[in-house]
Amino acid sequence: MQSADKSGMMKIVSFFVWGKVAQLINFLYLCAMERKIRLYGDYFKKFKQTLTEKEQDKIDYCLLLLKTQDRVPSKFISYIKEGLYELRVEYNSNIYRVFFIFDDGNIVVLFNGFQKRHKKLRLTK
Repeated sequence: MQSADKSGMMKIVSFFVWGKVAQLINFLYLCAMERKIRLYGDYFKKFKQTLTEKEQDKIDYCLLLLKTQDRVPSKFISYIKEGLYELRVEYNSNIYRVFFIFDDGNIVVLFNGFQKRHKKLRLTK
């Protein structure tokens, strides 16, 4: 091989290796990603204490998804308006909602939760 061919081949190999390194760094970042979950007041804590152990476990599972996953399925999260979201949890034919916001993209602030008893929830200004 001529030196020009070797140089070109080295650039290709170098590009490939650095591309794989970048993929590895992104993968490690996503695996290590963990949002912090904070409570606003004790509203959520009081709500959770009214639930059975199994209901609490299901909510904890959904919070774990929110805490560790970059993208959470829309089955669990719904955008309400103006930065307000709801975490949707279903267990034993009961539906639970927890309102939250993202703060700086990584911190999730939980406000309150409730058991949904009606088909439609109306939000008014």
